[in-house]
Formats: sequence, structure tokens, C-alpha cells
Amino acid sequence: MGWTMTLKDDFGVIVWARGTGKRLCFFVLCSVLLIHVRSDIVFHMDHQFTWKTGQWGHCMGEDCGSGGVQTRTVWCVHTEGWTTHRSHCNHMDKPESRRHCFKVCDWHQDLFEWELSAWEGCVLVPFFSNELKLRTTECITAQHGIQRRKVQCLRTSNRTAVTSRICDFFSQRPPVEQACLIPCPQDCVVSDFTSWSGCSRTCGSGLQHRTRHVLTTPMYGGANCPNLTKTRTCSGSVDCPAGEDEYQYSLKVGAWSECRLPHHKDDLLNGRTIVDFSSNKENNTVMLPRHDSLDRQHHHDHRHHRKYHMSWELEVGYQTRQIRCTRSDGKNAMMSLCAKYNSPVTYQACVMPKDCHTSDWLSWSPCSKTCRSTDLSPGYRLRSRVVTRIPLSGGNKCPVLEEKEACNIIGDLLPSCPRYEWRTTDWNECLVSSLLSKLDRRLANISSLCGGGVHTRKTYCAQVLDDSTPDHRKDVSRPVTARLCAGQEAPPAVKNCSIPCQHRCLLSHWSSWGTCVHDSCEDPQGKKGFIQRRREVLWASSSSPLDVCPHLVESIPCEDPACYLWQIQQGECTPNKSTCGPGTSVQSAKCISAEGEDVPTTYCTENPPPTQAPCEVVCPADCVLSLWSSWSPCSHSCASKTAEGRQSRTRTVLALPGKVGLNAGVHCKCLSLSQGQTGNRMFPRCKVSRAQREHIDGKECPGAPALEEWRVCNDHPCLVFYWEASIWGPCINDSADYNRTYFRNGTATCAMGVQIRKVTCMKMVNGGSVVSKRCPDSARPVAIRPCVLPCVKDCIVTPFSEWTACPSTCMPENATSATQSRYRTIIQKSANGGQECPDTLYEERDCESLRSCPIYRWRIHKWHACTLVPESIQRSLSGKAESCGNGLETRGLSCVGEDDEAANLTECLRWATGPLPTQIRACRVPCKDDCTLTAWSKFSECTGCGGFQSRKRSLTGRSKKKEHCLNEALYPLEEKEPCPCEEYLSQPFGNWSDCILREPSTPGSLHIWMSHQEVKECGQGLRYRAVACIDQQERLVQPTLCTETGYTVELCHIPCPLDCKLSDWSAWSPCSSSCGPGLKVRSKWLREKAFNGGRPCPKLDLKNQVNEAVPCHSECSKYQWKIEPWSICTINTVGDSPSCGEGVQSRKIRCVKTGTSGEVSTVEDSQCDQEEMPPRAQVCFLACHNDCVLSPWEPWSNCPLQCDRGSERNRSRHILRLPAVGSATCPEIVQSESCILNSSCFTYQYRVSEWSTCRLSENAICGGGVRQRLLDCSRSDGKIVDLQKCEQLGLIKDWKLVESCVVDCPVSCVLSDWSPWGQCSHTCGSQGQSVRTRRTLREAHEEGRPCPNQLIQTRPCPISPCYMWLLSDWSPCAIEGADCGEGLRRRNLSCVTHKGNPTVSPPLPVAEKFCGEKLRQEIQQDVEQPCFVPCQGDCHLAEWSSWSSCQLTCVEGRSFESTGRQTRSRAVIIQVTENQDSCPQQVFETQPCKGGQCYSYQWRTGEWNNNERAVWCQRSDGVIVTGGCFPQKRPSMIRHCHPPCTKPFSHCTSSGVCGCEKGYTEVMTTHGFLDYCTRTPGADTNKKADVKTNSGRLKPSRARDRLTEWTLRPVGPDGGVKLWVYAVTVVGFILILFIIAFSFLVCKPAKMTTPPPQKPLTLAYDGDIDM
Repeated sequence: MGWTMTLKDDFGVIVWARGTGKRLCFFVLCSVLLIHVRSDIVFHMDHQFTWKTGQWGHCMGEDCGSGGVQTRTVWCVHTEGWTTHRSHCNHMDKPESRRHCFKVCDWHQDLFEWELSAWEGCVLVPFFSNELKLRTTECITAQHGIQRRKVQCLRTSNRTAVTSRICDFFSQRPPVEQACLIPCPQDCVVSDFTSWSGCSRTCGSGLQHRTRHVLTTPMYGGANCPNLTKTRTCSGSVDCPAGEDEYQYSLKVGAWSECRLPHHKDDLLNGRTIVDFSSNKENNTVMLPRHDSLDRQHHHDHRHHRKYHMSWELEVGYQTRQIRCTRSDGKNAMMSLCAKYNSPVTYQACVMPKDCHTSDWLSWSPCSKTCRSTDLSPGYRLRSRVVTRIPLSGGNKCPVLEEKEACNIIGDLLPSCPRYEWRTTDWNECLVSSLLSKLDRRLANISSLCGGGVHTRKTYCAQVLDDSTPDHRKDVSRPVTARLCAGQEAPPAVKNCSIPCQHRCLLSHWSSWGTCVHDSCEDPQGKKGFIQRRREVLWASSSSPLDVCPHLVESIPCEDPACYLWQIQQGECTPNKSTCGPGTSVQSAKCISAEGEDVPTTYCTENPPPTQAPCEVVCPADCVLSLWSSWSPCSHSCASKTAEGRQSRTRTVLALPGKVGLNAGVHCKCLSLSQGQTGNRMFPRCKVSRAQREHIDGKECPGAPALEEWRVCNDHPCLVFYWEASIWGPCINDSADYNRTYFRNGTATCAMGVQIRKVTCMKMVNGGSVVSKRCPDSARPVAIRPCVLPCVKDCIVTPFSEWTACPSTCMPENATSATQSRYRTIIQKSANGGQECPDTLYEERDCESLRSCPIYRWRIHKWHACTLVPESIQRSLSGKAESCGNGLETRGLSCVGEDDEAANLTECLRWATGPLPTQIRACRVPCKDDCTLTAWSKFSECTGCGGFQSRKRSLTGRSKKKEHCLNEALYPLEEKEPCPCEEYLSQPFGNWSDCILREPSTPGSLHIWMSHQEVKECGQGLRYRAVACIDQQERLVQPTLCTETGYTVELCHIPCPLDCKLSDWSAWSPCSSSCGPGLKVRSKWLREKAFNGGRPCPKLDLKNQVNEAVPCHSECSKYQWKIEPWSICTINTVGDSPSCGEGVQSRKIRCVKTGTSGEVSTVEDSQCDQEEMPPRAQVCFLACHNDCVLSPWEPWSNCPLQCDRGSERNRSRHILRLPAVGSATCPEIVQSESCILNSSCFTYQYRVSEWSTCRLSENAICGGGVRQRLLDCSRSDGKIVDLQKCEQLGLIKDWKLVESCVVDCPVSCVLSDWSPWGQCSHTCGSQGQSVRTRRTLREAHEEGRPCPNQLIQTRPCPISPCYMWLLSDWSPCAIEGADCGEGLRRRNLSCVTHKGNPTVSPPLPVAEKFCGEKLRQEIQQDVEQPCFVPCQGDCHLAEWSSWSSCQLTCVEGRSFESTGRQTRSRAVIIQVTENQDSCPQQVFETQPCKGGQCYSYQWRTGEWNNNERAVWCQRSDGVIVTGGCFPQKRPSMIRHCHPPCTKPFSHCTSSGVCGCEKGYTEVMTTHGFLDYCTRTPGADTNKKADVKTNSGRLKPSRARDRLTEWTLRPVGPDGGVKLWVYAVTVVGFILILFIIAFSFLVCKPAKMTTPPPQKPLTLAYDGDIDM
């Protein structure tokens, strides 16, 4: 089912719609919409009250369609405008307020829309409040204007206009007017006048003129331009001779008429040529009968030519011009007065003009803005058309062939523009070798290098994908060209990295061997144990875990281990019966661990010792022995088959036993027995009788062997064992299923596995492995640990980039096929068995077959016969009866394709090769009086380069005798032309290019200069120099005619950089300290300095050395005094004196050296410290039998740590045997002494050394290292003591002795690749250069190789000739056969060549084929212009002035527009006054220009001179102009005095006040004005007063004159107060102050008398206004 609905309004049929089925596809328009809506319509009831209506409202209704209702408001108003009750209005005339309407549906609005045109220009509003206001004040910024646009309602289906009321229902009508601002009115601005011209006549009276030119045209209602010419009369230097004709006569030719086609023969016979001499106008023309039917038809419509031309045929017509004789006063004269001239040609053949024809506009190109960007700039689109007919013979020129318009200005509905950002690939592996110099790299083992290195990666530009992109593709987007990321900072492509070095642990010294303990004291088993010693890890690098450090525990198997032992402390001995003799002592026991710590008693498994132990108290007569000394050091550290360790301790006899009943002479000198002798228990060798022995009461001393004890020590075998762990193996998993990670960010967790290593018990001596039970199981390292399995990484590559664009145009014949390419980039390399990267990263393919460019060529038709001006025209104008003379030949032109079939001429205009053939040429039909010549002969043969070839012709017949034919300037008989030459001269030009090295075969994206993959930066290269190829005429030709490449190439050499070279490290020096911490040093010294940008040297000292210092420590106990026990005290007895008292004892001392394994060897005594050498002998005391016996002094107690003043130290001893009854008492058992610093008291402190240099691994160059310092114990006197001394004192030790450090890597400069060679800066000439660049990706650091200076390289381009069309200057105005009138001036268009700068190298002419098609160029460039040569007396226009400077319209100094204007003008030149009425109007013209500037104008004034000064308007660039300055602000040029100077002998001075003439002095009134002028005494009195000025005035009396001569005048001639007036005023003021002060001193306040009256002080006022 279908239906059609047609609706009409005032404009006819509006729309029709058709629908089928249930789809609603129609348009309905209600007739109520077609009713004209009128607002504010007034219906009169009477003269006072009327009805007024409002606008109709929207159509309201429940449904769309014709059931709607529309209402409006109706009310009654008075004629004065106020509203009144409706009863005052006539109800019969009341308009309706309700009507039916068609309600428009919402979907109707899609069928119509408003169409808005662009805003028109801003137009000045001339009237405001209906009054024209004159410009009386200066415009400050701008004026109010208005601009309009067209608004219409369009049907969207076919873009046709409908009534606007339809669109009003959907949206409000857009405004059609808006206010705008127009800059202030700009008056015409002209330049200053030129100098006066010469007089127009050399004798008699004439005229001279001067002109000025227009700089700025009037705009925005500004004042018009003034007259550009000033004229004044002048007289010649001499009088005109008598009898000379008053007038001069000139032959004047008019302009050629338009070209017209010949008329029919009948019309031509009836035609007459009439010359009108009655008018003084110069536009007198030859009038011919007009036939409108034969007039040329012009085609002005260039937009719609749907029928293209298939051929071009030209029509030949004719044109005429007028000739007349003019008089010097500008009037016409009889031709007979100009008969001395040959009559010029008044007719000529011409080609009928052909206008330019163009095709229809092609479709608009797509909008360049296809997305919404942040810059809010609009897009643009283009459309073009082609020329279908070129203009000829002055036809209309071609219109614009391309249009450009903005599109998508707002762009809100467009999708957002894609964003681009820099992306990076994964970092490449860390390379340490990149930091090595070339020499070091050859010597180093690359695989073992570790420490600091360099990572590199690639950067590329990629599109930022939107949120709709799948997550797994967001990180991998296709690469795009890098210019899309221009402006963003690229991420770094190089960074530091580190390769861990193995076993970088710093260990402490071994501790002492411990006691024999069980392997596990928590679970002791068996009778086997271990003796252990340990060391600690002082520092380990962060890259090296602790489990890779060497073993930390060494052990020795032992028997009978004990983890816990009883420690016994014995109390005081208590005798059992008496005060001496046997007794018991109480002893306490505690359980301690092997480390000496107290533990619970339950830990000790053995029975505790008894609580009491037997002891003995020495009786007074008993022998007294000392306590046992400490055990001596063990002689061996372990036991072997040949030696075992032993240690001893000793004691000495302190007192001999007492004797009772023994004769004084009986002695037993047993005390002198040496050690080792045997005998009886008491005095074995004393020969005493039995009876004598019974009288001895005291206990005897033991024998010598009892004074010394020996025991075995370190009886364990000399076998040390330790656990050795191998390097951890790879992380493995029992299952074969590896987790695979596809994400670059590493967030996925890989599977857990295990690492295994071999743990072996090793023997120290031979280094072999032993059974595991030899090593303690508690110290066994872990052999298995969990680990993270290496993640399987698949190779990740970006998608391929877009294919590069293929040529969009057709392919020329024999051109190579174009290709396109694409690439992709590896982002992540495969690892751990992941998917390998593809082999193809670059693809190239041929472009799809492009159509070959069509082949078209011009087909030239035959020349038509020579066409002359019609005979009737010749006869009527010149009276000639012969039809001959100059004419024109034409030929047709068509276009054919490759198959010789006719084609549209447009195709040849686009595709044909070669210039457009000419269709016109001059020809001549010989007349009977013409000169006849033979044809030209052939050119003679050339003699070689530089020669000429010629051809000849000769006169024939009667021409040989005709005088004008013999003029070879008119009829040359020989022609010469240079011979063709193919010899060329090659000349090197310009400077050599940079030395360019050969490109690497496979360039990478990043190269480290002189690194692991080096970019060659030195060696042999090539440099280029351009070659200019010149022919014999010194013209530049193609360089391939001289060389293949256009270059001269030669080898060059770039010196290679030489790095700084140092020697190898020297051996370490000895430790600077023999005891305690010190330094040892090694050095390198300079061998060669860096050269040519090589690696610089490190910082050297004054000796050109670089040093490395590390701390060292010399063992203080390495050389020590070995002391043997004291000998028995020897008493020198005389006779029978008792063997007691004071004696001497000695000991042996030797210097020994302790080895690393504990062995002792004797060395020279000089090796030990002599100051610390113990005494070899000492005085001893052997107590007698009744004396008190004391133990040796115990050590002194410790002084305070700070050795405080007044502090003391003590020592004590105890009584071993009480004295006998009656004997002397025991001496003191406690001693005290003052603590004296550095004598009896010493302070101790830790001393730390300086940090060592940062030490690296042997295979590292830089990166993480360790530095350390040593700690020792220093005594207050400066002596270094054992570190344990400070530890025993409990001093705080919080120094960090080892720390990590970093050695900066010598990173060399990192550069990008060289960019491809850029295009030549000039397409031709000798100035072209090609440039390539590279950028610094990372600057050099430390001793790295610095960046080369050359980041830009240039090389010359081949020197090819530049061809151009050169326009010559305009020739003088040429008038054929006449003196003045209309003529032509021409300029030639020639093809020239130059070397790139025509101003430097003069252009030289070449063949036209090199510059292209001349005909089209002549069409674009005017090569012929009409001109005018004024006749004597003509009033004419001067030549065009030069274009003015480019000026912008500005508001407050800011540009109002982007394009400026420049102006030129022609002034009117008047030669005779009689001809002024016929003068043309002065003219000016403007043209747009670029690069203009804003100008301001300001009034300038000169200095005053006789109350006058010059005033002029000056432009901001200093040019004096007329116009531009605001007239109301013009300064005055003449200065006047107010009031006027009317006194005798007065005049107006330069200061603007009245003064007196010379010889007279001013007398001023009290108001400061001039009263009169009096004669100055001594002045010249001969001057008489002007009668005119003195008449009518009273003369002062003689007495008054004498008085005024001597009157004091406070005002000078210039109107200023004289100096003496100020002096008198100051003196008077001082006098007043003096009187007041004097009065105050004289008057006494105590007196109450009234002071005498003061006479008031008055100042005489002389009328000075300043007083």
C-alpha cells in the first residue's frame, strides 16, 4: 500500500512523501504553518484605542497532526502605549486569539535544518539616534559596526529552501545580525611633496609641478586623499624670440580598438570612417557601423562548462586606431600641420580573444581533520578544477583553480584523535665489556667480567590504545613513525647495571680453639667430640648471599668431650687442732658451659666435687712455698707422631724451715741444690747425725722436682676438618610442567623448585674429602633449598607497522616499480625454553600495480592561409588599393591518445610532454614595392667548439636598386649562430665535506661508542667535493656530463682516539705500621696521555700516579720476649751465717717469633721491643726461719678509667707463715699509690683508621665494592696495645669497620645512529647541502670515552643548473611613427640559468626547453602593457609611484588583521593651464601584502622663531606625512601675546609676554603687565617714535620721564623678578628676626610695666606679583 501527499504554501509545492508498508516515511505540513505570522499588528477602532496582538504560540495537541491548537494574546492599548480595558476597543475588529494548526512531530526536525552563511564584513553604522554625528573627537580604539549573514531553512533531503516558519518550530531562529567593531577612521595618508620640476618651457611663461604619493588609502570612513599635485607658474630663463609660432604640433596615435571579425561585404562597402575633430577629448575613435549580431560572444561563466573542447581553432580579425594632430595647448589641429611625419599604420590583423575555460569543480576532498584534538584548530578540505581552454590575445584570465575551506571546526561529534607515546623494549643483557677500552678488551677474559655494566634498549613510538582494546594487547601496539611522538621526551635507552661477582666475603680472624665438646650438647652421644674454632662474616656484597662465603667453622675430633664442667672455688683453710698444721677448707662448685657461662647444675652429668677439701696451714718453722704459676703456653698446637704438646708450671721456696737445738755451726746447705737432683725427702745430702736431725721442728722444703709440674696439652691429632659446599645447582622441579609467563611486567608467579649442592667433609692438610663423621653434623651446611623456577618467557614482538604508502599518482613510462615496507620490533626476547622470536622483522613488497600514466600528445593541424585586414578596411583607412601587407597565420590544435584517437584537450594539458605548440605566427603578403630576397642558404659547417656557422641570402630583382632595401639593419643578408659544442669543463667547487666513514653493514638502533659492538668512528673514510660542470659559454650544465656522480672523491683519515694508558699495578708496599693498624699501597703511573678524544686519565697525583691504599694490621705479638722461670734465690753467705735474707735470682730471656700455626722460633733480640724487655736478674728475699712469710704482691688494682686526680691504686699480699714468738711482726700487706697519668695510670681508647679505597672484585671494573678500616687500642702515651685491653675495660665499640661502596662506572658516550641523509637544502645550484645528524643518548661519565664533537655531518649536493624564466625590465613606451599617444611597452621572457643565487652569479641565457612551456608562462606574466606618451600640452597621469611599505590595521598597537596593504598612486601632471578642464582624476590602487607592521602618527614641532614654528605630522618610522594625525590636536604655528602688545615701542617676545624694543626699558603694572616703555639712559636717542603708534595717546611729561628713568624696576625685560628684590626681602626678614630677639632680651618679665607702643613695621609693596 502506498500513498502520496502534496502540500502547498505561498511558494507552491513544498514536499511529497511516499511510504510503503508500516514504515512511516512521510512529511506533513499543516496549512496553518503556511499562514503568515505577523506580530504587533494594530487594528484601529478610533484614533485613541487599538487592538494589539502577540506572537502565535507553539502548536499544542495530544497527537501529531492537524488536531493542534495555537493561541496568542490580544489586548487593547492606547495610542500613547499604555494598556487599557478591552471595552475601549471595538469588539467587531478584535483579532482572533485561537486557531487550528498542525502539530509537528519530533521526527520532523530531522527533515529540516537551519543553514547559516558566513558573517559578512563589518559595516560602519553611519547613523546613531537618527542623527549624523560629525567626527569631533578622536577615536580611541574602534567604532561600532554591524555584520550580517543569511539564515534560511533547508530541506535536508535535497538542500532546497522552504519557509523559515517550519524550522522555527524546532529551534530558535539564529541571529542574522551581530554587533562588531571597526577600527577608527583612517584618513588618507600621503607623503611629503617632491622637489619642484623644471619649467615646462625654456622661454616665456610655463608651469612647474611637484607631486606626492599615497601611503595609506582612506578606510573606515576616513578623509579622502588630498590633491597629489601642486602647480605654479614659472618663467623661462630667456624670452621667446619674436616671430616664433606660439604653438607646437605633434602627431598623436590612439589606442588600438578591440579585435573584431570582418563584416559582410555589403556592410563593409557601405561603411565609412569618420574622424571627429570637434571634441577636445582624447578618446576620439574611428566609428564603424555596429552589428550586434556579429559581436563577439564572451564566456564569463567559468564554473559550468560541461562540454570540453576537442580542438582549438582560432579566428583572425582586425583592429584599428585613430591618428590626429594635436596642438601644444591640447587642442586638435589639421593633419596637414603634422605632414612632416610618415603616416603610421592605422589597422592590423589580430587574433580574436579567447577566454579561459575551466571544468566543473571536482568533489571536495575529505576533511583533513578527522578526529577531535586538543588544539581546537579546524580542518580544511580542498576542491579543484582544471583548465579546458587557455586564454589568448587578452582574453579573460583563468580563475582560481583550487579552493580551500574550513571543515569540522567544532569537532564535538568526531572521535578523539589517537594519542602517541614512547614505548621501550626490554633491557638487553648487562655488558661489562662495554666499559673497557679497546686494548683492555683484548686482554680481558670477557666471560669472567663482573661488577658494573651497561644495559641498552630500543625506544619506539606507538599509539596509545583506548579502553576498548583487549587487555592482552594494550601493552603491545604497532609502532608508528617517530615524528608522531615529537615533543615528548624519549625514555632513556641506556642505564647502569651490575653482574654479581662470586665469593665477595670479608671474614674475621679465627678464634682460639675451644674445649672438647659434644657435637650437640642438647643430645650428647658417645665418647667422641670436637674441638672447634670459628670466624665471622664481617661483610658480604648484596649480590652474594652468606652461603657462598668460605667455611666458617673448623673442627678437630677429640675424646671424652664435656659440654659442661664443675668450677670449684676453695675457701680459707681451717686447722683441725691447733693454729697450724693440717686442716680443711670449704669449697663451692658451680656448673659452667664450655663457653664459660653459668648454667644450672643439672647440666653437669658428673658427680659434684666434695664440699670439703684437706689443706694445711704453715706453721712458723715450716718451709714456705709460693703458689703455682700459670701454665705456660702449649709447645705444639696439636699432637703428631714425632711431637706432642707440653706445658709446665712452677713454684719457688719463699722461706726455709726453722731449727730447734741445733748448734749454730751445724748447717745444712741444701737450699743450694739445683733442680732435678734426687735424694731424701728433706735435705737428702745433708750430713747430719741422727741425734742432730731430731732437734729440727719445722717441716722441710720439698725437693727440686716438686717445684715444677709438666702436663700434656693439645694431644689431639694434627687433623683439621671442615665442611665444604659446592655452588648451588640450577633450580629444578620434579614435574615437567613449567609455568609460563606471558606478561612483561613480571607480576605472574612462577613455580617453586629446589636447588641442590654437594656438601663434603674436607681435611685441611691434604685437601681431600673424608667421611662425614669426621666433621660435626651441627655445622653441616644445608644441601637443599627451595627456589623459584625460571619463568618461561616467550618472545614478544610488536605487530607489524602500517605499510608505507605507495605512490598515489600513476607511474611514468619506464619507471621502476615502487615498493612498500613494514617492520616490527622485538619487545621481549625468549628465555628458558620459551617460544623463539620470528626470523622476519622486516617485510617489503611491490606496490599493487599502478596504472601507467596515460600517453597523450598534441596533434598540429596545417597552417591556414595568411589572413590580412579586409581590403575595404585598408582602403577606407589608408586609401590603398592593393591587398597586401602584414597578417597572421593560424592553425588548429587537437589532442590524441596513444592509439591516435581524438581526446579531450584537457588530457593533453595535463599529460602531454613538451611545450604547448604555438597556433599563431606572423605572415606577410608581399606588396609590389616590397623588397624581395632569396631563401636562406643552409648553415655552413662548424669548425669546432667556439666557432660560428652562418647562412646567407641576397636581394633579387628591382630590390637591388631600392635604397631602403639596401639597409642591412632592416634586411640582413647574413646570420650567424654559435656552433654546438659538447666539450665541458669540470671545476671543483666549494669546500670539502666532512670525512665520512663507510656505513656498517648491519646498523643497530643503539651503539656504544667504541664499545662491545663498536660504531666505527675513526680510520679511513671518504670526503666529497662538488664538481661544477661548465660549457664553453661558462654556463652550468648537468654534472653527469663531466662525472658520474657529480663529486670529486678522495680518501681521508680520521685519527683514532688514544686512551690514557697506565702501567700495571705495582706490588703492595709493606704495612706502614709494625704493630697495630697501618696502610699498604700500590700504584700505577702514567704511560701515555689521552689523545683525540680518548678515555681520559683518572685523577693523578703530582707524580702522575694513581694509588690504591688498603688497611693492614701488624700483629704486635709477632715478636715477643720469651721468659723462662726465675732461678732459686741465691744468698751469699759468709762463714756460718744463716742462709736467709736478701739474695739474687736470674732468668733467661730470648726474642721469639710466633708462626701462624703457633710454632715458636728464636730470632735476634733486636726484633723485639727493647723498651719492653723484661729484666734478666732481680733481688730476691729468702725469709729466715722465724720471720713472717708473705706471698708475692698481687697485681695493682685498676685506676679509674679517666685517671682522675687524687685517685689511688692498691695492691695486697697475704701471710703465708706467721713469725715466731718474739720475732718481728709481719710487714704491711696492703700498699697504695697515687694514679699518675702515663706513669702509674693509663687511659685507653679505641682508634679507628681511615677508610680504605673502594675495593672491587678482581674481575670487576666498577660497581659495588667494599671498603674497610681497622680498629686498635691506643694507650694514653701513644703506645698501641692489644685490642683485648680495650675490650676488657668494656669500652664502647660502635664503629662500622666494613661497608659497601660504589665505584662509578667509566661509562662512555652513547650515541644514536646517524639519521638518513636528508634532502638537499636546494634543488639546484651550488649551495645545496645534505645533512645527517645523531643525538647523544647518554653523556660520558668518569673515565668513559667522551662524546665526539661531530654530531652533524654535511656533504655537498651535486651542482645542477637552476633554470628560471627571467622577465626583463619594461621597455620605454614605443609609439610607431608618431610623437605621442597610446603605445606599448614590452618586456621579454627568457630562459636563463644560474648557480643558485641570481644576485651573485649573473644569469646566462639558455634554450627555452629547459624552463618549460613558455606560452603558459607568458599567460601568467604580462609581457605587454599599454602605455601613454603625453603630447605637449596634455594633462596626463604620472607614472605609478613605488609601492608603499606594507601597513597593518592596528588597534592600540596590535594588529587588527593578518594581511596588510600597500598602495601606489598616479598624480595628475598639468602642462598648460588652458587644458586643466580635460585632466583625468588622480588614481591609486592597493594590493595585499605580508609582513606588515603597525604605524602610529604624531604631531612634531620645530623651534620658535619670531613667534612662528614649523608643525608637521610624522609617522613612527620617521617619514613626514600629510594625514594620519588628529587635526584637533594640531599644535599652533604662531604664538600670540595676551593681551596684545599695543604700547609704544613694545612687541611680543618669544616667552609670550610684551616687551620693549631695544633701547627701551619695561615699566610694569602692579599686575605684572607692561605699563609703558621708557628710554634706557645712555641708549641711542636718535630713534624716533612711530607716529602711527603714538598718535592718539598722551605723552608723559618730561619730569615724569626723568623720574621714571631712575625709578627702581623690580621686574626685568623678560618679565621675571630681578635678583635685588629677593636680596632686599631676605635682609628685611633677618632684620625682623633681630628686632624680635633683641626685644625679648631687653624686656624683663618681672616688671609689670606696660611696654612702650611698638611702631608697626611695614614693607613697601611695589606691585610685584611674586611678593
